[in-house]
Amino acid sequence: MAQAHSPDANTYFVPHSSRWPFLGSIALFTTMLGIASWFNEVSWGKPVFFFGIALLCGVLFGWFGDVVRESVRGNYNKQVDTSFRMGMIWFIFSEVMFFGAFFGALFYARHYAMPWLGGEGDGVMTNALLWPNFNDAWPSNGPGAVGGVYQTIPAWGLPLLNTLILLTSGITVTVAHHALKAGHRKQLLIFLGLTVLLGATFLFFQAEEYIHAYTELNLTLGSGIYGSTFFMLTGFHGAHVTLGTIMLAIIWFRCLKGHFTKDNHFAFEAVAWYWHFVDVVWLGLFLFVYVL
Repeated sequence: MAQAHSPDANTYFVPHSSRWPFLGSIALFTTMLGIASWFNEVSWGKPVFFFGIALLCGVLFGWFGDVVRESVRGNYNKQVDTSFRMGMIWFIFSEVMFFGAFFGALFYARHYAMPWLGGEGDGVMTNALLWPNFNDAWPSNGPGAVGGVYQTIPAWGLPLLNTLILLTSGITVTVAHHALKAGHRKQLLIFLGLTVLLGATFLFFQAEEYIHAYTELNLTLGSGIYGSTFFMLTGFHGAHVTLGTIMLAIIWFRCLKGHFTKDNHFAFEAVAWYWHFVDVVWLGLFLFVYVL
């Protein structure tokens, strides 16, 4: 049962029965059913998908709201804090594996599939019989020229600017963290607010980049292997930046309400960890997708 008092070192807070896991499973099922139907051009797929997203947002708002209230009431002790930290570490590890799969697909396409199709190694007969006029060159939409002729986005334009923005945001969130530990609330709010602003600015420029790619460069998700890996990697990263920016904004409002102390602020640390992870992933993206 849940304790109504501040637990000592030998107790572990266990909440009352929660409806959120059940509702969350319904929301996830509805979302996946909707998007699968939408992609298969079922008429009701799109509205079902957005209903599932709205339901999922409501579940997360309610669930995390309960966690915040439990924390503010003092229900959590060091053991619970350790559990939270372990959970966040494993979550970030799963995200590393997630992006690792897409980076692996990019590496395989560039360094194995493309040379084979071009006639190197075991691909000599494949090239001679199926694609005799195909030359291995990256970026490429493959020997079938899927999606037609396209242009790539130069690394030293918006991608470089977004790299500088994210690197700066990593500095501002670190300064905000040190300000929190030092008890400087005003400095904390300023630098954490700057981090949120930088995250939103990154997303704005990425949207501009996508619009330019689709309308002027004919670079789309359907532009063969290059288009698919480009948009899968940058798109999922953009989704993570969106989530991170929302979390940072929520933490900012919690800081404004005085929720954290210099010794008890794991929620802030968890979001900071996540944001630094997002920064590191973008550095890999900038190097392997845009530059090389």
